[in-house]
Amino acid sequence: MTHFSSRYQGVMEGLLTRCRTLSALATRSHHCAPGKRQRLVLSRMFQPQNLREDQVFSLEGKAGDLTCKSQRLMLQVGLILPASPGCYHLMPYTVRAMEKLVRVIDQEMQAIGGQKINMPTLSPAELWRATSRWDLMGRELLRLRDRHGKEYCLAPTHEEAVTALVASQKKLSYKQLPLLLYQVTRKFRDEPRPRFGLLRGREFYMKDMYTFDSSPEAAQETYGLVCDAYSRLFDRLGLPWMKARADVGSIGGTKSHEFQLPVDIGEDRLVVCPSCHFSANTEILDLSQKICPDCQGPLTETKGIEVGHTFYLSTKYSSVFGAHFTNAHGDSSLAEMGCYGLGVTRILAAAIEVLSTEDYIRWPSLLAPYQVCLIPPKKGSKEAAATETVEHLYDDITETVAQLRGEVLLDDRTHLTIGNRLKDADKLGYPFVIIAGKRALEDPAHFEVRCQNTGEVVFLTKEGVLQLLSGVRVV
Repeated sequence: MTHFSSRYQGVMEGLLTRCRTLSALATRSHHCAPGKRQRLVLSRMFQPQNLREDQVFSLEGKAGDLTCKSQRLMLQVGLILPASPGCYHLMPYTVRAMEKLVRVIDQEMQAIGGQKINMPTLSPAELWRATSRWDLMGRELLRLRDRHGKEYCLAPTHEEAVTALVASQKKLSYKQLPLLLYQVTRKFRDEPRPRFGLLRGREFYMKDMYTFDSSPEAAQETYGLVCDAYSRLFDRLGLPWMKARADVGSIGGTKSHEFQLPVDIGEDRLVVCPSCHFSANTEILDLSQKICPDCQGPLTETKGIEVGHTFYLSTKYSSVFGAHFTNAHGDSSLAEMGCYGLGVTRILAAAIEVLSTEDYIRWPSLLAPYQVCLIPPKKGSKEAAATETVEHLYDDITETVAQLRGEVLLDDRTHLTIGNRLKDADKLGYPFVIIAGKRALEDPAHFEVRCQNTGEVVFLTKEGVLQLLSGVRVV
């Protein structure tokens, strides 16, 4: 009986201690300034910044390896950090931008009937041997064996896997077609010489869609549908793009187009006809060809970064794996296929390459990691009395402009001058930077609002700021 009583007393003391701890935490939480716990502050962000040129070089190797603007800028402001050749840590700002891009992609793919799936990165060798691509892809495939000696590759693409998946559905009906299956996953390619940061790496994120149709005509219609969705995507991002005829390469098929962002450091050589808007990768043309095959007008040459690729595959893969469906007559038919890729991490880097200055990152507005950065006065300065005014403005924005909740950042590093923090904000490319300077002490307070993507600077009251930001679109 004594033993039981001592155990009971110990349990009760433990419960009382836990209750007192919880009560203290609740009291501390209750006494926090209203709304302050909700503020996103820069001092708590895991985001290396202000790397000097020599430090950036030491991260990537030789200075000569930094041959493009996006790579240099993304390293300098800490958007990426090298992990190994061609592989990068994506830091919090970059992940936020990428998640926004994926949301835009999801919207466009699902608007045309896309269904999102997720397939294993580890792909069995027998799938690739069935299509002969195990040997055809050569050293580009990253290969490995498990403990049982079974061979795999880290998939750079998933035509084999998705076709085998659909083929396993033995009762697929024409009424279920077209099937538009897509995923956003990591891909691996053993690049012989990774370079340009996220533009040509060994590990990257890609959106790949695979379509299954009941006839060649229906497959061509789906092909046009996806190409139109890609066009809308790049238009929404505000990026200059062109659709060029392309080689089918190792993926195969009978028709292919690339979506390219024209830029000088692009590795693809393109020809364009100013008269009829014909464009093509020079891989499919005789290099001596100077006349447009469509209108006979002169061709001009440019360079581009490939950010999307589409293929009409016909039955190249469905015939190998037996991806059949039951047609309207009750007979078994092979599905007609297409595949469509978007380089997710490549689009991020290419957008920075195209839109940024030599010193400052500029994002497509929809993809900016944060839409607004607030810069309060320096601690101990004459304007320091306006600090609380800035904090109230932060709360008013997040409470009044619903779409900006989670999109506003407070640069609370008040030991730094406004100028130093503004320089960081310029480099990181927030679409709107709001500064509390001398005019924040006026009645009513006026804030300096810098619209980074247009270069416009205006002074607005709190009401003016809220009205301006109410028109900001986010994903």
